[in-house]
Parts: sequence; structure tokens; C-alpha cells
Amino acid sequence: MVSNRVIHADKMGDFAVEQLAAISRLFSSSVIREMARKGKSPLFARLAKQSLLLNSLPERGPVYSLFEKAFSLLKREGYRHEYIYKAALTHKILLGKHSLRTASMLNEFRVGECKADLAILNGTSTVYEVKSERDSLRRLARQVTAYAEVFAQVYVIAAEDHVDSVKNSVPEDVGILVLNSRHRISPLREAVDRAESTSPAAIFDAIRTEEARLILLAQGVPVTAPNTVLNSLLRELFIKLDARQAHDGMVRVLKKTRNLLPLSDLVDQLPPSLQTAALSVPLRKLDHARLVAAVNTRLEHAMAWA
Repeated sequence: MVSNRVIHADKMGDFAVEQLAAISRLFSSSVIREMARKGKSPLFARLAKQSLLLNSLPERGPVYSLFEKAFSLLKREGYRHEYIYKAALTHKILLGKHSLRTASMLNEFRVGECKADLAILNGTSTVYEVKSERDSLRRLARQVTAYAEVFAQVYVIAAEDHVDSVKNSVPEDVGILVLNSRHRISPLREAVDRAESTSPAAIFDAIRTEEARLILLAQGVPVTAPNTVLNSLLRELFIKLDARQAHDGMVRVLKKTRNLLPLSDLVDQLPPSLQTAALSVPLRKLDHARLVAAVNTRLEHAMAWA
């Protein structure tokens, strides 16, 4: 969820590198999983101390108040982390333009040797590659080329300082969004829908075996075979689909297999700063109550988790 991206400075504004790294890691999948599975997170307690944010919050305040404080700091220009961009996409597009009933979201989705930051499936498929203030654009051209083989629309959402370089790095059918200083997403160029140019082979390699079987079944191609040869047989049949069939089948099936609607009640019980995290980490239904209880724990008690 939150990657270990390098900060190329000894200081980031008023924050030391170590402090800013701790603030960013509060939103990592490791913290969310610990809270959900155990009802507490020793990692959260350590990061909370390293973040130096506790002095600005009441001890009797809830754990979520520290997340909200950290989130507000990371939204500042110059500090913005990958998670802030994902949160903007989640709130403005997934939960804003669409809903958990009509769309699904893929987080850190593997495409060949690349990992797409975030993709949203509704009537089509749209992938978003984040290029924050802290990111290099070195791999961008390779990334958007890989994503175009699986997703109909490709967008780069970038910091304002990156915009000119992004324009020079990607084809004209790739959309460009900028996250401005007011935390709003501004479209600079719309992506062209290229579903007919996707690759059935690349789609097959990106999805699960059972998802590929369901896509073929919907095309009237039932597949039954021993597990030892199932994958190779599915691939042989899948790559015979035309690009539109493979892409549209992927959208229909993944909207069901990666459905986020069961998380809607959980999302409603969490502060905005944690909603994207909850939608990005696989959580069992029985873990939801523990996560909610953990984020409502008093900070003075949570510090004993360490």
C-alpha cells in the first residue's frame, strides 16, 4: 500500500526524514493488518512515537485522531506521499463519481514486471500511476506501455512540478491529472479508451486462474482439466479471444471477484484518512470490528501496545 520511496533530502520542510517516514508508514498495510487481526498494533505504537505527533494530541484522544493529524500533514505540498494521491483518487473518483455498488478498485495490481498503483473498474477499466513529489519518472514510459496492454484507459496523476516531464514521457493517448495544492484533482489531458488495443495474453497473466476460467465460461468456452495442465490450457484458449472480449470479460468478472461492497459498512465507521487503507488491504469480515475498536482506542492505552 505505502511503498518505501526514497526522500532525497536531509530535511523535508520542518520535518526530519525519519519523522516524515514514520508519519507515512502509519498508513502501511502492516499497521492496518495488525489492528484488524489483533485489535492492536505494536508497529503503530512505535511509529506514533517516532512521528513526534503525540505531543500535539490529547492522551485521552482516540487513535484515529493521530491518523487524521498525520494525514493532514502529508497533504501539504512538498510532503505528499503516494498514499495521499491514492486517497484523492479513492474519494474523488471511486466514492465520488462512482460507488462501491457500481465499481471496484485494484490496489498494487501486478502487470508484467510493473505494479500499477491503483485501477478502477466500472463500465471500463482505468489505471492510475502515481508520480508524487518524491518519485522519479525514470520507469514511467515502461510502466504506461505495460498498463495499456491490460487497461483501456491509462492516467498518470502527478505533482505539479512533474507535469512537463510527464507530458514528454508518455504517449498522447495517456491521460494526465495533477493533484493541486488544494488537494483537488485537475485533469490536464483525458485518456483515450483503447480497450481494443489491450492484449489477451497480458490480461491472462495479470489475473487469477479462476478469473480466466470464468471469463472463458461467459464466452461459451467451459474448461475442465486436471490442475497440472489447467493453467496452460486456459492460457491457450484465452489468447484466442479478441482484445475487446478479453478486456470486457475481465471488467465484468473482476468487478465480482474483487467486489468491495462488503467493506462499505467498515468504511462508513472509519475517518476519511483511513478509508483508502481499508479498501486496499484484504480484510476478513470478522476483523472489521477489531479494526474499528483499535482506531477508537485511547492513545494513552495504544502506546502500551509496543
